[in-house]
Amino acid sequence: MRRDATSRAGDQSPARPRVRETVQEPLVGEGPARPRIERQAVTRVFDGITCYEVPARAALERVPEAAELPFAWGASPYRGCEAGCGYCTARRGHRYLGLDPGGDFATKIVVKTDLARRLRRELASPRWDGEPVALGLTGDCYQPAEEIYHLMPGVIRALADAANPFTVLTKSPLILRDLDLLRDAAKVTQVGALVSVGFVDDRLRRAVEPGAATPQRRLEVCATLNEAGIPCGVLMAPILPLITDSTDHLQATVRRAAEAGAVSVTPVVLRLPAGAREWYMRWLEREHPGLVPRYQALYGKGQVAEEGYRLRIAEQVRALAETYGIGRDARRWRRRRSPARQLALV
Repeated sequence: MRRDATSRAGDQSPARPRVRETVQEPLVGEGPARPRIERQAVTRVFDGITCYEVPARAALERVPEAAELPFAWGASPYRGCEAGCGYCTARRGHRYLGLDPGGDFATKIVVKTDLARRLRRELASPRWDGEPVALGLTGDCYQPAEEIYHLMPGVIRALADAANPFTVLTKSPLILRDLDLLRDAAKVTQVGALVSVGFVDDRLRRAVEPGAATPQRRLEVCATLNEAGIPCGVLMAPILPLITDSTDHLQATVRRAAEAGAVSVTPVVLRLPAGAREWYMRWLEREHPGLVPRYQALYGKGQVAEEGYRLRIAEQVRALAETYGIGRDARRWRRRRSPARQLALV
């Protein structure tokens, strides 16, 4: 994302180096109705990516039980994600903002510019009991927009100052920028990371995770975090039924996680809530039309696959993790490519 930008609305922009901005007053009564979020936000465009700057109405948000994640609370500086993962369940949130959960999700990003300040207030509330917080559930908190807004350092400091446990969920190597902050926070509270690697087939990654780093690069991030003393596991999400759920796929992913020194592996089978369902199923119809009837049988009209299937996958991954010693004595990561080759893959 380049730092050249255009801006709308009368708010002041955050301080950013080398950003040239022009302010345009909206024309009342002209053109089609704007999205609801656009009527409430300062709008800036960076190299084709529209960012809607808004104050955070709340910093801490409940994590739905259907997410099958080991967290009750989350906080996210961004809604929407430039990785553009076709299966992302956070797509649904764009619909409530008057945006398209399909085409707009990767190109129109909501930015909660005061999230750290709001988070400090909520963490200090007597009603808050210090539960662990997951960062980055509604959009990768280290996506390219973070290179411009630099919101995560303030969020990390707020959690550290409150000695509140937290875990960062990401696919991005940009998390390593804040490694020193994470290590400082780990001196006063429990700090962890989960790198999302649902599969290690890079051809498939290009199809369904077009803006994300390669699985190889993410696993190298996992290794670096662990070597630096930040416990990092692999969020094996999502496992795509009938595409990445074969024994070979599961074994390859768990083995590579073990080689990266992952302290845990957490399998999550693909969920298809409204918003994500339409986008993913259109891709499936185009690329794997023969699988559509089997998906319809597996999911019915719901957003989760049938329970028996999910339990079987969870048990397979648990057994593989035990085989490869994840959580006990997983082998240290062995780099398979030269540094130049690794950079070429990002």
